[in-house]
Amino acid sequence: MSTYRVAQVDTVGGPFQVTEREVPRPGPGHVRIAVEACGICHSDALFVNAGVPGVQFPLVPGHESAGRIEELGEGAEAKGWRTGDRVAVGWFGGSCGHCTPCRQGDFIVCDNLKVPGWAYDGGFAERMIAPVDALARIPDALSASDAGPMACAGVTVFNGLRRSSARPGDLVAVLGLGGLGHLGVQYAVAMGFETVAIARGAAKADFAKRLGAHHYVDSTAATPVAEALQSLGGCKVILATAGNSAAITDTVDGLSHRGELVAIGADSEPMGISPVQLLMRGRIVRGHPSGTAQDVQDTMAFSALHGIRPMTETVPLDQADAAYRKMLSGGARFRMVLVPH
Repeated sequence: MSTYRVAQVDTVGGPFQVTEREVPRPGPGHVRIAVEACGICHSDALFVNAGVPGVQFPLVPGHESAGRIEELGEGAEAKGWRTGDRVAVGWFGGSCGHCTPCRQGDFIVCDNLKVPGWAYDGGFAERMIAPVDALARIPDALSASDAGPMACAGVTVFNGLRRSSARPGDLVAVLGLGGLGHLGVQYAVAMGFETVAIARGAAKADFAKRLGAHHYVDSTAATPVAEALQSLGGCKVILATAGNSAAITDTVDGLSHRGELVAIGADSEPMGISPVQLLMRGRIVRGHPSGTAQDVQDTMAFSALHGIRPMTETVPLDQADAAYRKMLSGGARFRMVLVPH
């Protein structure tokens, strides 16, 4: 039996070790993918640090995978898949199909969502097994290292914007210019929104403008963020990509009447929002999860059409631990991507 390499964590919070395993055969309704690239997401830390129930070690994370189908399990061909197809697998790694959200067609909030790296081995590897309902077709215009991050970071901000209440011409702000936010600004501009980028420091203004932002708000300036947003007319939508509850809280009063705060940046600390801030202006606060395989496919198609790409730094699989630590430190600009070969 041939072998393949994985970057795995053996203990809670431990370092990544590259080891070899025997190549598995895909079961019914599954495929084996030859991984060509896999982004490193901050959410991978949830699994490495056993921050969610049911994590088992050794652990192989990775939910921003892109590659080619290498072998089909029983029934996969009947679902329209062929060997050689280019596919991506993101945070949505499959659903159960029988819980109430699934029966309502809302698969991304499945009660038994199968996240790669949690439910099964992810893409920090040369190969991975995934169910067919997790597969998104990669357009020819996208490289694997571009497609991988779009399966989580990309689809989260793209879906968060297109499912919001904003319409072309509305003022929309993106809080944060990191791995999520630098894509969020590009999508907001391409969707026809008057786009505001919010980040720390005046030095990021030029970068925001290069991404296409029409306005830049420095959150460290003397003028409060909410006041700066109101001076522009008030935001119909604020897409909060920064994982900082205090920074998110500071934006709320920058919403217009019936404005909507869409929170996608993860932070365990509570936000300091009062009911009065919401009631008097009819404002809405909601969390937004990632997106299904079809949403990932839509994201990649939109990106190819509009020339939107993530900014990435590619590193070989055997440097997975250093790349993961760089992501954790905030030093990534803006998405670390493992390339197995």
